[in-house]
Amino acid sequence: MPRKESKPDPEKQLMIKTKACQRLIKEAAYYEKEVLENEHQLQQMKSDNRDPYDIKKFQEVLGESQMMIPDSICRRDKALTDLKEFLTTLERQEVGNESLNGSVWMVEARKVVGDRGGLEGDKGVKEGGDEVVETAVDDLAEGEAF
Repeated sequence: MPRKESKPDPEKQLMIKTKACQRLIKEAAYYEKEVLENEHQLQQMKSDNRDPYDIKKFQEVLGESQMMIPDSICRRDKALTDLKEFLTTLERQEVGNESLNGSVWMVEARKVVGDRGGLEGDKGVKEGGDEVVETAVDDLAEGEAF
């Protein structure tokens, strides 16, 4: 028996997207912290004149940690952008729905997006930078560039 097509619960979707963003933010911060700790430990190993093999293996561990940072940042930024777009869509669709607009997950999602609103990839874009300015082209002559 086929399942009924039902509209997905926006609050449940909001909760899932918010939790995913929170997890990815923590993950990216963890990798950055791990790299700093490993760099410090590697310097300590070198200053203690530890076995060269141990130092080489630890450099490999450090390299693996450093490789995880760009991937985790990319996934975090993608999830945050997705959440921001979802919030914008929800705010337009659920204008009069006070139970959703005042829900715990809506407040939490706005907080997550607000804390990380200026993503690294969005340098130079300010809050509210979604505004489009139209350029009047009525005064241009045929073939004139604007």
